[in-house]
Amino acid sequence: MNCPAATGQRRGSRRRCVAALTFALALGAASGTASAACAPKDFDNAKFTVCAFDPAHDDIRLFLDGPDGKPYGSLAALAAALKAKGETLVFAMNAGMFGADRFPVGLYVENRMRLHKADTRGGATNFHMKPNGVFWIGDGVAGVTETSRYLAQTPPARYATQSGPMLIVEGRIHPKIKPGGTSQKIRNGVGACEGGAIVFAIADEPVTFDAFARLFRDGLKCQNALFLDGSVSSLYAPELGRDDELAPIGPIVGVVRPRGQSE
Repeated sequence: MNCPAATGQRRGSRRRCVAALTFALALGAASGTASAACAPKDFDNAKFTVCAFDPAHDDIRLFLDGPDGKPYGSLAALAAALKAKGETLVFAMNAGMFGADRFPVGLYVENRMRLHKADTRGGATNFHMKPNGVFWIGDGVAGVTETSRYLAQTPPARYATQSGPMLIVEGRIHPKIKPGGTSQKIRNGVGACEGGAIVFAIADEPVTFDAFARLFRDGLKCQNALFLDGSVSSLYAPELGRDDELAPIGPIVGVVRPRGQSE
């Protein structure tokens, strides 16, 4: 499925194309009822929930600080803050690794303001297992880009969050992710996928890095995908009755619907 660019007369057909991708994800689910954006999905004997959005149509944002100047810390707190402003949070997920103060450990941009600089060091942690990458959102566009490439040719991003490792780089699984890995955790990530969709996924049971990477490459047809975190992975999807509140979190990615806008 190849969707046209979201320009001029093609905008409507692109929306229908990405909607068709979401429906296709729902058809791949073994059970459950698909929502407008999210659906359960079975892949390689493991269960996931996937949520697909069209950056040309859906209002995807990153959030860190609440009205008190401190990180929201939870998906429910963000939903409440948006509701107070007349907006509806229709999807949210933790969006990158953070320190004990819940502030990002890598690049973080919100409303075109860089609140934390990129971390280009290597190391033994998941974040520093190069190549890592940046999930970014611009005006009507979004993507997942390897960090050094992002910094060398920065796209017009309104929002950006750095995490790691990359799961898929230009169609290939990260070279350090091996099929024999034994570490299994609840994991979440984001991919720039077939048809121009931005697809978020969260494991509903512990999985290895390899299984999670193959979900994005083979199950979701993503050219590039980024690991966001593990263990604290959380999903807010009211259409599926999901509001995971496992632990205080840092950056959050959310899709927002303003007051009066229909689904």
